[in-house]
Amino acid sequence: MSRIGYKEIDLPEGVEISQQGNVVTVKGPKGTLSREISPLIKMSVEGNVIKFDRDDDSNQVKMIHGTTRANVNNMVEGVVNGFSKTLKLVGVGYRAQFKGNKLILTVGYSQPVEMDKPEDVDIKVPDNTTIELSSINKQHLGDFAALVRAVRSPEPYKGKGIRYENEHIIRKEGKTGK
Repeated sequence: MSRIGYKEIDLPEGVEISQQGNVVTVKGPKGTLSREISPLIKMSVEGNVIKFDRDDDSNQVKMIHGTTRANVNNMVEGVVNGFSKTLKLVGVGYRAQFKGNKLILTVGYSQPVEMDKPEDVDIKVPDNTTIELSSINKQHLGDFAALVRAVRSPEPYKGKGIRYENEHIIRKEGKTGK
């Protein structure tokens, strides 16, 4: 059984955390994040250490305990370092560009696919086949990266599509002739 919920979080210098009711707010050098946590979990801040505790030992509360601790830890890490993901476009003629507030993907459809940039996600396109996403909010970053990847998921025969930078695609053998 996991004991993640009992691990303490050390607050780095320059990070402030506050709690009003069930809403936790973390301020740091890169910005501010807020999130509502479950009322079943008790959060306490003692000096530069955050601790989480639970009253009940039911399976549901145990799951929420570890998840709450992980979410707050991601908030602290996000306002200090931020998060990033890199996507690669693999395929002949596949390319990406960022114009204004839109990410434009040309990935083999009859028309280019345009995606609006979310507020808290930064997009950079250093070359035609690379998309760099960064944000202080890990959840929003992962959600947007998954949406971009879903435009043209990698296929198993030729490996064409949009993939994460270090993702390994398991390839299948094609048809064999007689």
